Amino acid sequence: MVPVSKPYILLSDTSPEEGSSVWLRCGLENGTGPLYFLWEHETNSGVVETVSQGNSSMFNMTVVNRNNTGWYRCVAQNKVNQERSDRIWMDVIYGPDVPQIDVTPYTITDRGYSAVERQTVSLLCQALSNPPSQYVWFYNNSQVYTGPQFTITRILRMHTGTYACLAQNTYLNTRSMKTISLTVYYPPEGSPSCSVLPAMNSSSLNLTCSWTGGLPSPSLHWTRDLLTLTEEWLKPRDEGAWPAKYVSVLQSGSQTSNNTLFTCLGTHPALNTTTQCTARAWFPSGDPVCSAYANGNNQYLLLSCSWEGGSPRAVVWWEGPKGEGRGQEVDTSNILVYRSNSTQNGKAYTCYAKHPLDTLTRTCKLTLEAPVLLTQRSMVSVFEGSDVQLTCILQANYPPADQIVWLNNRRQEVVQEVQEALATRKYVLRRAAAWANLTVLQTDGKTDSGQYWCSANNSVGGTEIPVTLLVKRYPMPPNVTLVRLVYRSRQRLQVELEWQIKGEGEGGEGGGLTGFILERRLSTALGRRGEGEDDTTTAPAEQQELLDEKRSSSSPWQQVAVLGAVERAHTMGNMTPTDTYQIRITAVNHRTLGHPSPPKTPADPPFNAYPAVIGAAIGGMLIAAIATILLFMYIIRNRNNNPRLHDMLFGMSHSQSRENINFPDDEVVGGADREGGATEHSPSPSQGPSMPSPRAALPESPSPQAALPESPSPQAALPESASPVSPPPPAEDNEPVNVTITVTATG
Repeated sequence: MVPVSKPYILLSDTSPEEGSSVWLRCGLENGTGPLYFLWEHETNSGVVETVSQGNSSMFNMTVVNRNNTGWYRCVAQNKVNQERSDRIWMDVIYGPDVPQIDVTPYTITDRGYSAVERQTVSLLCQALSNPPSQYVWFYNNSQVYTGPQFTITRILRMHTGTYACLAQNTYLNTRSMKTISLTVYYPPEGSPSCSVLPAMNSSSLNLTCSWTGGLPSPSLHWTRDLLTLTEEWLKPRDEGAWPAKYVSVLQSGSQTSNNTLFTCLGTHPALNTTTQCTARAWFPSGDPVCSAYANGNNQYLLLSCSWEGGSPRAVVWWEGPKGEGRGQEVDTSNILVYRSNSTQNGKAYTCYAKHPLDTLTRTCKLTLEAPVLLTQRSMVSVFEGSDVQLTCILQANYPPADQIVWLNNRRQEVVQEVQEALATRKYVLRRAAAWANLTVLQTDGKTDSGQYWCSANNSVGGTEIPVTLLVKRYPMPPNVTLVRLVYRSRQRLQVELEWQIKGEGEGGEGGGLTGFILERRLSTALGRRGEGEDDTTTAPAEQQELLDEKRSSSSPWQQVAVLGAVERAHTMGNMTPTDTYQIRITAVNHRTLGHPSPPKTPADPPFNAYPAVIGAAIGGMLIAAIATILLFMYIIRNRNNNPRLHDMLFGMSHSQSRENINFPDDEVVGGADREGGATEHSPSPSQGPSMPSPRAALPESPSPQAALPESPSPQAALPESASPVSPPPPAEDNEPVNVTITVTATG
């Protein structure tokens, strides 16, 4: 017998599609029969099982499924031996199956999966397939991702919708899809809102709690006065409305104490904590308040009633004289509208107010009245130039008038002038709610006298009252005359003038004198300068005609000064010396001007020689004194040149003079003089030396030495044995001589 050789396997399809048929054949090269065949299947997990055995070398699988995937071997044996073939891999192609979607974190509701806003959500898609599937994610039918796992970080409410996973087998070109619904939960904004409203004709409290928004709806319920240890739950009106966005309960007003606190608790799946809101029921203070006002043009009258404060708000309504407004209850305030007319003057209206915590109904009333005006004086008189105030007082009116209006004496409304016109304004208007004062500035008798009107209007009527203004003129002041009008100096730069008044004027109330107005103008002088025009009344007819012609050509009058009433003299400056002026003065009594004085031309001042004479005399004396002093100084310094003049002036004044001779040869004694032929001019009472000139002898005149006291001669002091010094030889008259002279004068 021949043993079996190593078998080999023939496979009809190594990658069959699930559901198809496949055969396997175990082939041998050698082997004596009878032969026996065994087929083994090894799975991916390493489990080996026998799937077929027998004397047939063929193994048929009519319907292949994914479980048939794995390794296959055949074992051939006979009576001699057995051999095992090499394994062969058969890969069954299938899928994809319907995908399986896993949501993390996992929360399922009756509408699908849910997630809390701002969480991270992961969607995992798995579908069995060989080869493995390729996955595509769709959000609301729009492709958003490719891959088996789709992750959304910080999911938002906008991500709520349907998510679909598409699995594809590219080998078989087959696909499958699964869709889920994902809802993103988010809490409502803020916190619950609580309110307390009146109910059942303001006899009960309607507690409402709302918390809008969020998904799903929050859960709400009421509890009263959480400050206490016990929590009393209030039953909602509708059991099915909890949880809901709105919860309402009724509470009896009479059984609720003032200042009771109610609390509404709210919960939501997206929140880890409980939120709440509170509402307090309290009684309003005071009483209801009534008022009336009109629209802009007083076309409609509006009656307002309110009772501010409290929670819930009080309910108010009006009731008129004929019952109008009854049953029209509104919260807090109520406005009743009427068309304005005078028939409502004097009628009363009542406002009613009710609060759930108050068992009584409160009221307030008002009565409509047309304006009533008063004035302090219906007749006002004032002197012109003064300011006067006209008063108007609003005594009674309801509703209040818009404003009090003043009309001037021309029936024109007086309005408050703008700031730019303050310097030229005529009226000043000051007013408040109940009065208005009109001040007329700088009154004038012609334009401001007359009747002024004060008027006021409201929605139920109007009225006006007249005020008469009489502007009186101040009496005429007395006449004034210039009595002196003279230039102050020949330079004609200033004019001194004096005047006098005549009479008392018109006198009476406001009479008197308040000042003077001084005026001047340029004019052509007539006749001799300094003659006034008031002298022309005695001029001939030709001169008067010429004067009138000159007056018509004169320049206009210019006001120079305004002087006080007590002044009677004035000095006018700033005159032009070459011009000729006319000057006049006018008396003034406040704003009333008197008759101007006759114009005059200033006269030149009279000539006065006394100051000139005195000045000339003083000047001559000063000049003579200076000349005398200069002459004395000249004579003293030039004594030798004018000895006679010197002796004449100083010989009689007992002045002493001494001549110091610097050289001995200049000394001469009385004998030597005589020997030199000198002539003795005058006898001396004593034997004293004479003082001859070294030049020619002086003419005969009293010698100054004669006035000197007797003194021993220098020669007498010499000793007798000493011979006198011989005189020097005579010199020429032109020979210079050095002489030192000392003069002492005593008075």
